[in-house]
Order: sequence, then structure tokens, then C-alpha cells
Amino acid sequence: MSVHLLLSAGRGPQECAWALGRLLRRLEADATRQNLEVRRIEVVPGDRSDTYQSVLVRIAGAGAEAFAAAWTGTLCWQAPSPYRTSTGRKNWYVTAQPCRVDTPHTTFTEADVDIVACRTGGPGGQHRNKASTAVRATHRPSGIVVVVDTERQFSLNRRTAIRLLRERIEHGDELAERAVTSARWRIHDGLVRGNPTRVERPGPGG
Repeated sequence: MSVHLLLSAGRGPQECAWALGRLLRRLEADATRQNLEVRRIEVVPGDRSDTYQSVLVRIAGAGAEAFAAAWTGTLCWQAPSPYRTSTGRKNWYVTAQPCRVDTPHTTFTEADVDIVACRTGGPGGQHRNKASTAVRATHRPSGIVVVVDTERQFSLNRRTAIRLLRERIEHGDELAERAVTSARWRIHDGLVRGNPTRVERPGPGG
């Protein structure tokens, strides 16, 4: 069992990137105590050492899903700002949300395509009306169907149908990949400050 969790400082002040670094270390220590593995997949660093704008982690092991749920939502690091000692604010917010990383990829093979010869109406001469030169091609895994009757030869229509199926499937995979990427970007803008689901504070010695 594994879960991907994206931690983001959103568009908050630099203290949020600092808080994310502290929360990440706390999350990793918590995972170690529960015999879980945490691996940093993608890291966008902040402007100082050990600060992060965002970090994508993979949590693996028995109980990973429940662990990630306990760290999901608005996280608050409660400590004075290390940048502005005069400010009285002590709450710095980070968002943590599960996300998809791998996008579906459809492997196209002609063996998965059912080809049926058929007749179509409309203009095209008597040859097209009398002979079954049109092609109805169905890609079984996806259910996509195309009908091609642009040529008078069955073989040419078949070749065109296979090409159209391949293009539609590749286009569908591309759209799915864009949707996953867009969903991850929306996490950065979805940080809600206040009412945190989890509050962490520095321990002894920071």
C-alpha cells in the first residue's frame, strides 16, 4: 500500500515555506515510528536552506492510507517567525492533500480492435452501395468506435480506421495526464488558513 501526499506552502509568506520544512521532518519522524517509508518524489525549495514551497512524498507500508489521512488537510506550525522577530503572529499554515501521480496509459494494439465490414448510404456510386467497403472499428478496452467509408477499398478504410482509433486513444491519454497535473496545481491554490486539522509545535531544542 502506498499513498502520495503533496505538501504546499501555497502563496503564503516565507514563513509558510519554513513551516513546511518543519512539518515535513515531523511527518517523516512520525512515519518512522510507525514503520512506514517516506520518500520525497518532487521538491520545490524555498529561498533558504530547509524551506520548501512544496514537496511531494510517497508513503509506503502497512497503514499508509490511514497515516496519510491523519496528515491531510490544513496543517499549522505554531512558532514565532524566524524572519520577523517583531511580529506577534505564530501560526503558519501548510496544506497537505493526497494526489494522483501516475496517469493511465492505454497500450494500443491492433489485436484489441474488432473490424466489421459494413455498407453506408449516401453519395458514392453504386459500387459503394453494393459492396461492403466501409469499416466499423471498435477498440474493445476503451469502447471507442469509428466508422470509415471515405475510400472505395476496404483495406484503405481499414487502415484509416486503425489510425483514427490510435489518435483518439493517444489524445484521451493526453487529456487524462493534463487533468492529473491540473488537479495537483489546484492544491497549491486551495490552502485554507485557519481551522487546521493538525497543529504541531517545536519540541525541546526546537
